[in-house]
Amino acid sequence: MAEPKRISLALQGGGSHGAFQWGVLDRLLEEERLEVGAITAASAGAFNAVAYASGLLHGGRAGARAELEGFWRAVNQAGGRNVFGDHEIWNAFTPWLTGSPLYQWWETAALTVSPYDNPWSHNPLGGILSSRVDFAALRSGSPVKLKVSATSVRTGEARVFTEAELSPEVVLASACLPQLFQAVRIEGEDYWDGGYVANPALWPLFYDDSPEDLLVVHINPLKREETPRRSAEIMDRLNEISFNASLTAELRAIAFVNRLLEEDLLRPEARSRYRRIHVHAIQASPWLDDLSLSSKFDTEWGFLQDLRARGRRAADQWLAQGFEAVGVRSSVSIRDAFLPPGSRPATKPSTAPAG
Repeated sequence: MAEPKRISLALQGGGSHGAFQWGVLDRLLEEERLEVGAITAASAGAFNAVAYASGLLHGGRAGARAELEGFWRAVNQAGGRNVFGDHEIWNAFTPWLTGSPLYQWWETAALTVSPYDNPWSHNPLGGILSSRVDFAALRSGSPVKLKVSATSVRTGEARVFTEAELSPEVVLASACLPQLFQAVRIEGEDYWDGGYVANPALWPLFYDDSPEDLLVVHINPLKREETPRRSAEIMDRLNEISFNASLTAELRAIAFVNRLLEEDLLRPEARSRYRRIHVHAIQASPWLDDLSLSSKFDTEWGFLQDLRARGRRAADQWLAQGFEAVGVRSSVSIRDAFLPPGSRPATKPSTAPAG
């Protein structure tokens, strides 16, 4: 049997929509033709990353699949069920609820309440992390390189924690939404959700020996065909734009460097400092286009399983269409997927694959 192709993963954050990534990872773990060498992640992606690595460390691929399922089952149990008990009822009720003046008033009022005014403000996922993930073992010998992003409250800059620095607090910091939770203090510094400035951070993968093929697993749709009108829809779209901005900027930088390498525009002494990155993507569209921001807080088990199933189908599609490109070329054109038409630079004819 041929050696498996090695890839790095980039896992976005996005609340309970992270169960879509669970499905992607679950399917990739079945694929022995692939091996994950590094994961960079933020927020919900960071939860998936540490569950994946901890399970892989103790039980191989089967252990990683079991740990991911166990983690999301624990999320369901910690979050409880919706008032309506059934996701289909909740899904039908949500548009009416979020469009009502009462809900919009409540949403606005909630933003004026600080988590520091609530002495019981805490992230229930902390206990799940501590009980399920073997952080000591990951720090001493993770089977994959791990990069977890958090945002410094003081400087507004990203800090990327490596596997040697991981703890429950680091992962909670990466998922700390400031409207809901008090900032997480690590080594005297306060941190918020990593998705604000690095969702996730790609640059750490370029300066070590991680695989040159990068598979980005999106949670937040990049594009919407219609302009939102209702306040809840406007907030949804603003959140999607905000949580995609940093990732899009980094992908554009990759496209720029790839172009310089393709067209031999770098001085010989500079070429050694850069390497070509083959980019692959499992995008949120069309798999998650029908879901609203409010559903990112839905932890009903049927909903999480539905997201897992969507993720598995998305991974199946990528394996069928993009696997053969791994190790050879990008299977997605960064210029076409992430650059606005007016900003795409003209390039001289080239036989090399795009972006």
